[in-house]
Amino acid sequence: MPRKLSSEQVVGYERDGYVSPIDAFSSAQARAWRDRLETFERAEGQKMTRGHNFKPHLLFPWVDEIVHSAEVLDAVEDLIGPDIRLFHLTVWPKDAGSGTHVSWHQDATYFALEPACHVTAWVALTDAPVEAGCMEVVPGSHKLGQLKHAEMQDPDNLLSRGQTLAVDVDRQRTVHMPVRAGQFSLHHTHLVHNSGPNRSHDRRIGLGISYIPTHARCTARRRITAMLVRGTDRHGHFDDERRPIAEAGPAERAFHAEAVARFRGMNADVSGDVTVAS
Repeated sequence: MPRKLSSEQVVGYERDGYVSPIDAFSSAQARAWRDRLETFERAEGQKMTRGHNFKPHLLFPWVDEIVHSAEVLDAVEDLIGPDIRLFHLTVWPKDAGSGTHVSWHQDATYFALEPACHVTAWVALTDAPVEAGCMEVVPGSHKLGQLKHAEMQDPDNLLSRGQTLAVDVDRQRTVHMPVRAGQFSLHHTHLVHNSGPNRSHDRRIGLGISYIPTHARCTARRRITAMLVRGTDRHGHFDDERRPIAEAGPAERAFHAEAVARFRGMNADVSGDVTVAS
């Protein structure tokens, strides 16, 4: 029996490539986490957006709390088993009325994971209705496998390299995945998805947490880090990540900088089936 998801939700994930929405935290708890993120942004004098939004679980105990929560991990375990590493985490903020968006893509494009079995938990710190630019997906597209992408230079695209699907996929029947603050969604690494600009009156913030079973490995030359968040790792494909103690303290910042540099290096090494658009 599944720990958190229903049997129907597990079947739906296998068929469609996603499950949404899933209840997890109270709106008050989500608001408290949002306040801590925005307090840090004000102190730093810059927002956690493109270029500054990688791996916050290494900096902040409150993010560490989310990624280790049973509310999220029980659902992830229902899909990929009990031995789980956090492969990567990205903050996805969109200011109200801004043009920032996420192009049509697959998460797997630069991850070089084998097998391609990673699942993303998108945890909402704010309400993310359709007008705020929630995720939009192509149901069943995860069964197409890895598709060709191009790199597009667009400062409003929140994806770090502007990776955009470069092949035609039938998008006649897409599905929006609105979530309320404290809820989350789950989607497969090969699911084709995007999210539009935020046309609402409030900021939209979510955490995209990439979880993998410990038997998955990164095939890139460069060895990278990943955090064991549940169970046991008998495979040793990644170097361990330290859990933060202080809020963006010196030790946290140093380890975060090293881990991000290694991840970016791996990311740049992976060419795969990606072309550069002129």
